[in-house]
Amino acid sequence: MKLEEDIKPVTYLRNNASKLIRSVSSRGRTVTITQNGEAKAVLMDVATYDRFKQAVILMKLIAKGEADVTAKRTLSEKEAFARAERAIKRASQDG
Repeated sequence: MKLEEDIKPVTYLRNNASKLIRSVSSRGRTVTITQNGEAKAVLMDVATYDRFKQAVILMKLIAKGEADVTAKRTLSEKEAFARAERAIKRASQDG
């Protein structure tokens, strides 16, 4: 992290929005926006935002899976594949 490039006050954003957006887009890095010396927002390019959202979704799925295992909501491999095959069959008949 380069503090002079990656942390900017809100006044810099206000006065240089186009320049800052071009910089974020070309570098693929986030910029932290401060207000009164405190971090208040993050500016990032769309590709970085999409990767971030996908990572959050994956973490939620992992957490749900771990909770299912802890609560003993699991299936044998045989039953899981049987259910998947039935779902595929139903989907192919519906479509």
